[in-house]
Order: sequence, then structure tokens, then C-alpha cells
Amino acid sequence: MSKPAFQKNEALLADIETARNQPDSLHIWWLGQSGFLLQYNGDHLLFDPYLSDSLSRKYADTDKPHVRISELVVEPSRLTMIDVVTSSHNHTDHLDAETLLPLLIANPAIQFVIPEANRAFVISRLQAHSDLSGLDWIVGLTDGQQMTVGPFVFHGVPAAHNTIERDAEGRCQFMGFVVEIGLGHEKPGRQKPYRIYHSGDTLWYDGMVDILRPFNIDVAFLPINGNKPERRVAGNLNPDEAARLGHEIGAKLVIPHHYDLFAFNTADPTDFADACQQYGTPFRVMQLGERISVSR
Repeated sequence: MSKPAFQKNEALLADIETARNQPDSLHIWWLGQSGFLLQYNGDHLLFDPYLSDSLSRKYADTDKPHVRISELVVEPSRLTMIDVVTSSHNHTDHLDAETLLPLLIANPAIQFVIPEANRAFVISRLQAHSDLSGLDWIVGLTDGQQMTVGPFVFHGVPAAHNTIERDAEGRCQFMGFVVEIGLGHEKPGRQKPYRIYHSGDTLWYDGMVDILRPFNIDVAFLPINGNKPERRVAGNLNPDEAARLGHEIGAKLVIPHHYDLFAFNTADPTDFADACQQYGTPFRVMQLGERISVSR
């Protein structure tokens, strides 16, 4: 039986609308797997959503079934407030046409941030499921690059899934994103805008801490499902590594992701919580559909 959501559908949508009454706080909802919705001052950023059962259907009659163990919190077509959406890499739980195309239809002005190295693949996947003639909503980025996308500033960061892979032009195919949220909304006496790190899927790699620590990350979203070759999928940080990385980059809050979606590829967030307590890492384990609000 699927794990129930903290809130879903109408309750989730109502909570997103209610949060607008607190414009000076950064609001975060976990939508499952690596998907997070962020709201600040009425602007909405959606990281790596997977809001369908496409993988469960694809692998249903194979030796690697993707059995869902958590509820779907909302249909993507109902998220009509999204300004920017991301895909950190080409795996379907981060690049799902059944999620992205309804979002595009529901949000005609949406912008889509991807690794530039993946542009041809992204267009091919989306066009294979739709007769859309124009995909100028796609914004490509690579590591070390900064770009303003709508109300947000993106910084490209490498990800190792399982290694740092680059195309012929040297551009990263697996990425994380550091996003500055709240630029232009500063008030006297307030600190700088929030800096959010979404890791995408990644292992720990040489130089990772040196890249991330200077950003002074406010909130870091880190995977915890680990790297187990017997699963026959690319791996990620395990609970201990995620807790230690959060500590070493000086993140003010670490939130785990990439667990509790598929039965064969998950982890126990209690192990992450225990490791955070060991390292002194500030953390929060979220429930599906739950909102947390961060204020200065």
C-alpha cells in the first residue's frame, strides 16, 4: 500500500495559495522523489518534478519493476502557478514528458532550465509525446555558468551520477543548481536573498565542497538513496554522506530527497536524521505534500 501524503490535491493547492499571505518567507513543498516546489513573494520554482506513473507502467512486466510506494500528490496540470521548472539530467524521474507537457500547457509563460548538453535529448523526448512546434521555453546551462531565468538567478554546479560526464564541448550532462531567490525584494536590514542548492542526482566528488561552500547555502536538497550496483541504476549519496556534505558546505538546512518513491530504490530517512545529529547538520525530513516556511 502506498505511503499516504501529508496533504495532496485540493488541500495542497489551497496551501500553496495560503502561503501567498506570507510573502517574506520562503515556502517549500516536497512533491515526491526529487521534486520540490518553492514559493517566494508570489514567484514559483519547481525542481525536477516527477508527477506521473510513467515508469511504473514502462517497467511493469520486466525484472526491474518500479513499484510506487508513495501517493501522487497532485496532477501536474493543476500546478498553474509555475514560473520556472528544472530537469537536472535525462533520467525519467527527473525528465518526464507526462509531467512536463501538462505543466507547459498549464503555464504558457513557463521557462525550463536544463543542462545545455542535454538539449537535443530533451527536445526529442518532449516532441515524441506532443505535436508542440516551438520549444523556446528551454534554457540551457552548464557548470560554472550564471544565468537569470525569470525572477531567479541560476548557477550551474556539476553532479556525478555516477561520474561527472561531459559532452564533446565539455558541458555537464548531470547537474545541480544553486538558485538565488529574492533578488530585487531586499529590504533595509535584511540579509541577502536565499541561496538554494538542488543537487540533482549525485555522488560525492573531488572539489564538491570547494564549489559549494562559497555560496553560503541556506537550504540544500540532497539525495540519500545511496549507490548500490545490484539495483542496476546510477547511484547517489547515502544518508551518512548527505548529512556530512551538508555539514561541510555549511548549509543552514538540509532536506533529503530521492527516497520513498520506488520500492527497489529507496532509503530510510531515519538514518539520515541520525547522521545529521552526529555531524551537527541542521536538517528537516519532510512528508509528501508538506510545507515548511523559512524566514530570516
